[in-house]
Amino acid sequence: MFEKYLDELAAEHLTRRVRPLESGTGPTVRMAGREVLLFASNDYLGLACHPEVVDAAVRATQTYGAGSGAARLISGSLPPHQEMEQALAKFKGTEATLTFGSGYLANIGAIPALAGSGGLILADRLCHASLIDGCRLSDADFRIYRHNDMNHLASLLSKRRKGRPTLIVTDGVFSMDGDLAPLPDLATLAHRYETELYVDDAHGTGVMGHHGRGTIEHFGLETRIPFHMGTLGKALGSSGAYIAGPEQSIQYLLHRCRSFIFATAPPPASAAAVIAALQILQREPERRTRLWENRNRLFAGLTRAGFSLAPSCSPIMPILIGRADKALDFSEQLLNNGLFAPAIRPPTVPAETSRIRVTVTSEHTTAQLEQALTVFERAGRTTGII
Repeated sequence: MFEKYLDELAAEHLTRRVRPLESGTGPTVRMAGREVLLFASNDYLGLACHPEVVDAAVRATQTYGAGSGAARLISGSLPPHQEMEQALAKFKGTEATLTFGSGYLANIGAIPALAGSGGLILADRLCHASLIDGCRLSDADFRIYRHNDMNHLASLLSKRRKGRPTLIVTDGVFSMDGDLAPLPDLATLAHRYETELYVDDAHGTGVMGHHGRGTIEHFGLETRIPFHMGTLGKALGSSGAYIAGPEQSIQYLLHRCRSFIFATAPPPASAAAVIAALQILQREPERRTRLWENRNRLFAGLTRAGFSLAPSCSPIMPILIGRADKALDFSEQLLNNGLFAPAIRPPTVPAETSRIRVTVTSEHTTAQLEQALTVFERAGRTTGII
C-alpha cells in the first residue's frame, strides 16, 4: 500500500521531502553547506532570531525548564503563560486570550466548540487546512462557499432554517494566495443573518493594520468581530496561537476546546519569546514599514519581469505556474542560483495551480531584493516561465 501510494505521487510530481536548514530563519540561511537567500519564511518581522527574543526564551528555560510538564489545567500553567495571555489581550484590545500550542490546535479545538450538532458551518473554499479540519471535526453540517464570493455566501445563508446556529469561517489573509478576506462584507452578512464569524488571522497578526493587530484592525472591525484568532510563530517569531475576545467567550473555550484541555502546555521559552516580540513589535513600527517597502519593491520587480502573480495584498506573493513538474523545475533553478523558495503543489493548492510562494521580510536588504529579482528572472527564462 505504501509503495503504491508513493509511486503514484512520484508519477504526478507530488513527492515531498524535507530540506533541513543549518542556520536560523534568514534572510539568508545555510543549506547543504552553502549560503542561500531565503524567500520562504513567515518570520515577517525578523523577530525569531532577535537577540531580545532569544534572550527571553533562554532566561525562561533557565528559570522554568525546557518543558511545562502537563496541560495548563493540570500543573502546566507557568508565569510566562499567564503573562503572555495578558500581553496579547492588551495588544489586541480585548478582555482575555487563550493560547494553544499551534494554530492547528487552536482551529481544531475552537471550531467544534463553537458549532455543534444541529448547527451549520460555512467556510471559504481556500481556508487553511486546519480550518477545514476543524469544520470536519464538528458535529455541525459543513458547506463551502466560493472563494470570497459574498453572493454565494448570502445565498447559502438565505436558504438555512431561520434561527439555526451558524458559523462563518475564513482566513484573514489567505496563506497560499496572499489576498484578503472581505471582512467588512462578511461582518455585515454575519450581523444580517445573526451568525458568528470566526477569522483565522495567522498571516495578518503583526503585519496588517496600523498597529500590526491584524486584518481585523486593517478594516476597522475590532468591535464588530468578537473572536480574533492568530498565530505566534509567524510575525511574532515564536510558536503557538491565540484566540482573543470577551472574557466569557474565552472562559467558554477554556472549558470546551479539547485541543487545549488535553494538550501539554507549550514550553515556557516560547511564551517568554512572544512577550519580548510583542514589546519589540510595538516599540519598533519601522519594522512593518520596512516589510511593506520590501514587499512593494519585490512585487513590482516580479511583475515587470513578466511573472504571473496572484492578486496578493500581503507579503505573500505567489508566482502562478500551473503544472507541478514546471513548478518543481523552476524551484530547483532558483536553488541552483542561490535562492530558496519551494514549489507549492496539490493538495496544498488546487490542481493545476502549482506555484512558487514567495514571502519577504523586513530584514531583506535592498541589495538582496535586487539579487533575488535577477535570480527569479534568470530561472524564469531558463524554464520558459517568462
